[in-house]
Amino acid sequence: MAISSVYMFTSMIKPEAMNLGKMSNDDLKGTIFENCGKERPEIFRGPAFGVDVSVVHLPGELGLAMTSDPLSLIPSLGLQESAWLSVHLMANDMATTGFAPMYAQVVLNLPNWLGKDDFNTYWNYIHQYCKAIGVAITGGHTGNIEGQNSTIAGGGTMLLTAPIQGILLSTEAREGDVIIVTKTCAISACAILAMSFPKTVKDKLGNETYRKACELFYQTSSLSEALIANQAYGARPSAMHDVTEGGVLGAVYEMAIASGNGVEIDHAAIPINHTASEICDLFDLDPRFTAGAGSMIIAINGNQAENLIERFKSNHIEAAIIGKFTASEKGYKILQEGLLTNLPYHATDRYWNAFFSSQKKGWK
Repeated sequence: MAISSVYMFTSMIKPEAMNLGKMSNDDLKGTIFENCGKERPEIFRGPAFGVDVSVVHLPGELGLAMTSDPLSLIPSLGLQESAWLSVHLMANDMATTGFAPMYAQVVLNLPNWLGKDDFNTYWNYIHQYCKAIGVAITGGHTGNIEGQNSTIAGGGTMLLTAPIQGILLSTEAREGDVIIVTKTCAISACAILAMSFPKTVKDKLGNETYRKACELFYQTSSLSEALIANQAYGARPSAMHDVTEGGVLGAVYEMAIASGNGVEIDHAAIPINHTASEICDLFDLDPRFTAGAGSMIIAINGNQAENLIERFKSNHIEAAIIGKFTASEKGYKILQEGLLTNLPYHATDRYWNAFFSSQKKGWK
């Protein structure tokens, strides 16, 4: 399609036609999942709602696991921080397999305002962060795009190989497994909002809250806890799912759908630290349903859960049991103030609206 045709096509799309953020399960089922090209027998796990990676069965009982994500370029954060997100949000998906990513393909559609020196800085940080976690960049595409004003600068794919029977998938959570969540809710949203609107956060919440929110930024990687979980003797998870859009409760809901289970969550057990609570209140967000990269949802046999939590704590990672997976016919429930009610699911994370509406309000 010619560039002029692309512009003509996009100009015809009404803004209200699609929500910001990830597509819903219904939209994916109606469009993507039913139209995935040629069916190939070696595909072990293809695209599905709530599933972080796809897996291809290779000779020698190996599996090739793959995941793709947008790449961040957020001027209000900075080049180093954008590179961190670009690398680690993909690595978090890969981590749910229980193994570390090995390779990456990177596609950069760069805005024309990004100068050569800034691009060199951005790329050098991507190189450093990939190298630090053992990822080799194997190829991709790089170019400048006229009119590119998004905070998304392209996309990437990470890959790894591992024994196929050892690769964890969110589809494998089992009825009766307890649910562990690491760290706290809304990690990435709170850090990005505070760093993007520092004056507002300092004026309204104080310098200390601003400082603590910024400190959350480099907790947005969940690779270390995923590797710890998979290597813990006698306490291996059934499945893992990283927290992104939709927050901790959105991730739990997605994992229940992917694995064909019901779920019961104890609201009082959900970890929400004071800083996350303050930032979310300021931006009118519910931290339970707000973008929270850096937390990992882990399904594990209840007899092994406390051992894993202790292993996390010995590595200075907070973790808590927040509920359990149940029979599918019991549905998706949350216990709050003594009442068991339906667990809400929000197809659109309000974080996006909070970010862009704060810009429009002139928050600095």
